[in-house]
Amino acid sequence: MSIRSYFSRAFLSSRFMLWSLFWVNLLGTIYGYEWYWNQMTYTAETMSAAYLPFVPDSPTASLFFTGVLAYLLVDSYKGRSLAPRPGWFRGFVEAFAVVTSFKYGVWAVSIIWAGAYMGSEVNWQDWMLSISHLGMAAEALLYWRLYTYRFWPIVAVAVWTLWNDFMDYAVGVFPWLPESLMDHLPSVAAFTVELSFVSLVVAFVIMKVREVLNKREV
Repeated sequence: MSIRSYFSRAFLSSRFMLWSLFWVNLLGTIYGYEWYWNQMTYTAETMSAAYLPFVPDSPTASLFFTGVLAYLLVDSYKGRSLAPRPGWFRGFVEAFAVVTSFKYGVWAVSIIWAGAYMGSEVNWQDWMLSISHLGMAAEALLYWRLYTYRFWPIVAVAVWTLWNDFMDYAVGVFPWLPESLMDHLPSVAAFTVELSFVSLVVAFVIMKVREVLNKREV
């Protein structure tokens, strides 16, 4: 089996691959919410419980990608011709997963190693988080041919993503950072917002390229 075949649509949509990634993402989501538990408790006690949806960024991203994999598994068992016709909600789940998985995958790795560059100690958890978050960004890109979302779900996700950035850095519910980066919070905020726009562009480009290729196949 060639390396190229591992990136093929047939391999990525195989039940073995879908089930494997489904459980990896689901377990990673559970671990992620546990990772954020202390910050979520702190936020609810010192700020407001209404802010809780804006705290656990990465596990929410992986939760939505788990939903994407669940949809693809339904397609694989029913057959695409018999599977429920993709609707707006599925499109939103997919667009949300693409934007946030790519964004927070890149963001987490960047923050970990920016902190290390500024003097923070790197431990085994940092290596584990770097690998897992790179995986988040990679899988969001790998499945581009299988998404169904269109333009308006991207707009809805853009509203959420930019509002989440506002809540993080204007209200103060941003993920806890390495101590060495706290003096550089404005730069972290600017990087985060810029990465939001990059991630939205990535989702839009995926949509347009997919549309062009689908027209050629008809």
